Amino acid sequence: MPLALEQPSRSASPRRGPQFVTALARGLEVLRCFGAGDRTLGNQELARRTGLPKPTISRLTHTLCELGYLRSAGAGGYALGNGVLSLGYSLVAQMDVRRVARPLMQALAEHTGASVNLGVRDRLSMIYIDTYRSAATFTVQLEAGSRIPLPVTSMGRAYLAGLPEAERRALLDEIRKAEGREWPQVKKGIERALRDHAEHGLCFSLGDWRQEIHAVAAPLVPADGSPPTVFSCSGAAFQMGREKLEQEIGPRLLNLVGNVRSAMTYA
Repeated sequence: MPLALEQPSRSASPRRGPQFVTALARGLEVLRCFGAGDRTLGNQELARRTGLPKPTISRLTHTLCELGYLRSAGAGGYALGNGVLSLGYSLVAQMDVRRVARPLMQALAEHTGASVNLGVRDRLSMIYIDTYRSAATFTVQLEAGSRIPLPVTSMGRAYLAGLPEAERRALLDEIRKAEGREWPQVKKGIERALRDHAEHGLCFSLGDWRQEIHAVAAPLVPADGSPPTVFSCSGAAFQMGREKLEQEIGPRLLNLVGNVRSAMTYA
């Protein structure tokens, strides 16, 4: 069964300085409102999601349509335009890690029957930039471009584990502010995942995001100090218990990460 996707996070925004262009930021926030499940959005919904006045939204959507980043979809709605697609594919095409990892991810998906995913961080979410699954994969039906919450998924927790300590503390503070009353429970899951990473090199999420999904993940930390990318394996809870993830799938995932790291080093 397809899963509900996270809405783009409004948290963890960049700090504003004297050179910050508010009008540009507002236009980009409108584009960020479109999640993988949003075919069209109207001005009223965009105003609700951004917190901006509806007249401001109307001007922004008109401008974005003129520039090709949005297109009118009838009945007062808007859809993403080809300009966004061009920007997104330009970025993805430049990701060497995706090119190197593709055959390895596909082989692991076929061998394990899991969904094998590659993700990067966007604010307080992780975004799939590639995913492979075999015909035997149940439950997890997310595609490239899907957005999942960082704090409660194995992929997000592995991202945290791959950060330098100071950056991790800063991001955890952002998560604490965003989670509010849920923070104590979220914190427990993250702390458990960091212990697992220290012991096994892996982070787990056993029903923490969706009850029916179990997953394991490992970060790939680039040597140049750029942000980690994360590989994960996920599947139905009834197929993949903790023991199978830790003893069978996890080591194969770590081997994939190691092979990608070696290939990137000598590319």
